[in-house]
Amino acid sequence: MAIKGVGAIFSKRRNKQTAAQSTTKPEHGDADAIEMADLSPSISQMGDNDGESHSTKVHGLKRQLKERHMTMIALGGTIGTGLFISAGTSLASAGPGGALVSYLLMGIIVFFLMSSLGEVATFTPIAGSFNEYASRYGDQAIGFALGWNYWFNYVCVTASELVASGIVCRYYLPNISGVLWSILAALILLGLNLFSVRGYAEAEFYFAMIKVITVIVFIIIAIVVAAGGLGGHTYGFENWHVEGAPFYDGVPGVLATLILTGYSFQGTEVIGITAGEAKDPVKTVPKAVNQVFWRILLFYVSCIFLIGLIIPYSDKSLVKASTKDIGQSPFSIVFQKAGLKPAADVMNAIILTTVLSAGNSCIYIATRTLWNLAMHGQAPPCSARSPSAASRSGAWRCRWVSPLSSSCFCLASTGFAAWAGISFAHLRFRRAYVRQGFDVKDLPYTAIFYPFGPAFCLVTIIIIIFGQGWTAFADGFDARSFVSSYVSIPVIVILYGGWKHFKKTKWVRPEEADLIRDSIFDPESDVYMAGRNSREK
Repeated sequence: MAIKGVGAIFSKRRNKQTAAQSTTKPEHGDADAIEMADLSPSISQMGDNDGESHSTKVHGLKRQLKERHMTMIALGGTIGTGLFISAGTSLASAGPGGALVSYLLMGIIVFFLMSSLGEVATFTPIAGSFNEYASRYGDQAIGFALGWNYWFNYVCVTASELVASGIVCRYYLPNISGVLWSILAALILLGLNLFSVRGYAEAEFYFAMIKVITVIVFIIIAIVVAAGGLGGHTYGFENWHVEGAPFYDGVPGVLATLILTGYSFQGTEVIGITAGEAKDPVKTVPKAVNQVFWRILLFYVSCIFLIGLIIPYSDKSLVKASTKDIGQSPFSIVFQKAGLKPAADVMNAIILTTVLSAGNSCIYIATRTLWNLAMHGQAPPCSARSPSAASRSGAWRCRWVSPLSSSCFCLASTGFAAWAGISFAHLRFRRAYVRQGFDVKDLPYTAIFYPFGPAFCLVTIIIIIFGQGWTAFADGFDARSFVSSYVSIPVIVILYGGWKHFKKTKWVRPEEADLIRDSIFDPESDVYMAGRNSREK
């Protein structure tokens, strides 16, 4: 994995005027699809040799996310109910060894996935990026299907987080309907996302800080508890030796927990969405991506390992661990075993901030994805109004369309399709980059273990998508389980087939893929001209 000084790589002509840059279009033959090159920020807009950003707006989106925002979003973006609650269910389903293997396997997938995303997003930092990359380097119909699927997924997750917020609040005030709390949470989150990306970023900064501190404190206390320093009992590896452990239900148990584990990790890719509004994406995106390894090791693998040491997988409270039984979070159980009686109250308050943080991110992601679809004529035009643009005219009302619609619709889907799309887009991007005569060494960020990394992710994720419903056939056919597991697949196929049929889309040839629009390329830089000359030869 390499991060290079972009100013030294893509040298610019200092006497080139910004106005001329904004209207420069590539000559015929580069790519017929480059029709919006006049809207693209060149590298001089993205940053100079010192990495300082000069661009404040891209397609109406303001670059307001600072380095501290990107760093904390990267650190805390994936810590949510999936870790605080679902970790217990994973332990109960697969045992301490099986859960650990499941988290390690998913961690490897996510590590390679983020490395792929880092390469493409650093080169082309745009909001709502995944479907755009798939369209630009693969087929517009694939981008259309992935974009709508991704929106559906985060709309669904938003709804579940709002329900969870109502349940958590009822823990403190049980006589007040959870529906009212959910509505209040929805209004708060909409307020944070409607007017400026800074609202989302500042809220997420402090939400993430709380989550990160909680996990660090938990790890310290759990180590002390496992060693016998708190709670009066030394656990060691005794819970790995109870009947059925450490691999309860063997390989099927591990496979069964992969979906839960994947849910815990979903949201890691939000860095690709925020790249379009980062002040200096060439610097901040690679830095955020490079933190993925430590996040996985510290936040997930360490937590599930320690939970497996202290809590036996057969503990009945783990089976009930869900948003309907917040008090049975494995984190709360560990604190209680440490002799910290107020643990449940404290953890519920923390889980509430976690739920709000997750909802905040979900609305942001869904809004930007819908906005990107609309920018390319794949969603209602009103959704293309900039979510963070300031306006004094009556047009401001259209800015409510994306966040409101993203908060009101809930359709079943899977976030794994987006991950497969990222790996697919990276493979296509690298092929186009090389086929057009450019040197991989000149990329500002290069993915580790290419092409094994994205290929491994793509194949593994496809296997998980098609294998997630195997339990529907385990003890006779279960129609309900089958439909809930595979409902997203025909939806994606219909979206892809419908758009391809009506729009007559074609696969983009690597030689004609658009590497200029929205990228860090300056069409008159030494690197671009060298690649152009190589291609012409």
